[in-house]
Amino acid sequence: MTTTATLKTSNVWHPFTQAKTADPPLRVRRGRGAILELEDGKQIIDCISSWWVNIHGHCHPEIARAIYEQANLLEHVIFAGFTHEPAELLAKEVLRHLPDHLQHVFFSDNGTTAVEVALKMAYQYWQNKGVTGRTRFIALEEGYHGETVGAMSLGRTMPFFKRFEPLLFEVDLIPFPATWQGDTERQEKEERALSALAALLETHPNRHACILIEPLVQGVGGMRMCSEDFIRSLTQACKNAGLLTIYDEVMTGFGRTGEWFACHRAKTDPDIICLAKGLTAGFMSMALTIASNEIYQSFYSDDLQKALFHSHSYMGNALACTAANASLKLLEANPESFTRLQALHQSKSEEYLNENKRLERLRILGTIFACDVVSHQSTGYFNNLGLLLRRKFLERGCLIRPLGNTIYLMPPYCITEDELTSIYRTIGDVVSSL
Repeated sequence: MTTTATLKTSNVWHPFTQAKTADPPLRVRRGRGAILELEDGKQIIDCISSWWVNIHGHCHPEIARAIYEQANLLEHVIFAGFTHEPAELLAKEVLRHLPDHLQHVFFSDNGTTAVEVALKMAYQYWQNKGVTGRTRFIALEEGYHGETVGAMSLGRTMPFFKRFEPLLFEVDLIPFPATWQGDTERQEKEERALSALAALLETHPNRHACILIEPLVQGVGGMRMCSEDFIRSLTQACKNAGLLTIYDEVMTGFGRTGEWFACHRAKTDPDIICLAKGLTAGFMSMALTIASNEIYQSFYSDDLQKALFHSHSYMGNALACTAANASLKLLEANPESFTRLQALHQSKSEEYLNENKRLERLRILGTIFACDVVSHQSTGYFNNLGLLLRRKFLERGCLIRPLGNTIYLMPPYCITEDELTSIYRTIGDVVSSL
């Protein structure tokens, strides 16, 4: 017999959730475009693309059809010693949209793993070249790169990793010069961060294998944004010092910054780039770690020990590759779907939020909007406002999942202007009611 108690203690263990105190999870029956329909018939606007993955909205028919057709040909095959057309096509098509020196695509199954692979590539690159002293990594404070031990080490300032500190390896961190509309101290913060980097590299000139950054916007860290000028200066300083530069574009890839990739918007050329989330438009789990030819050549050898020993059972999955190829076609056919959103965010935030005294640090980058709710509690992920706001937004039919006291929007590109207007009006009303 099923009871309320057994329903509360589900067999499903949900992520980023304290099961004992959390609200019961909402049961979703179907999705279409930007709308999710619950089992009771209530409709909710997905304002965050379900953790940033559903870039074309839910259940896009062209992607669903492509997966169906591929499933009748080949669903999966071991990727060691075998290949197939969907994977080869995906590698070719993704590279067309990246800087020319990025030429080699390594498949995996999620963004965290894409980062872990990049770290291993960077470390082994130097080892393969006989440079054994470059063994440490540089990252930016408040960055987030995933949940494996290596990725957590790079994101060690995240509050939910404190329990794992004894497991993490040492990483050198430099400040992230977060900025926003009307920020008068941007240049000073950027100079401090670049000075910290310069001092680190001068003190330890041959110590580091690479720097790993989220270019232009730190996601889980609070949708903190920095300028293109800073990313250019940072990348150039690292290149001048001989470091490899890794861009974690798991979140920012495939149009999120208003360009295909953040490296385009910042006009920079990383040595390695990590992609996931929007890659398959929410249909399948897949990630890519893409490296320069110079890095690849350090592994290309008669010596088996110089190979990159990393694999996953589902890497190169044919269905996921097919979903990604279909998504790329949609992006290429409709680039305005993501380039239009920055102007809409600007106009809607000016109309509904700019005069709200409870909001500060409004910021916009491409398809992303964020702001902070003024709070007397300590800011950050564990600020209690996050749960309160999430509940109130859901009551009003909006899936918005604040990061502590930071409200952000990252809607699917199919969002209509009317839907976006409703979202901004809801944010203004909810914040004013606090």
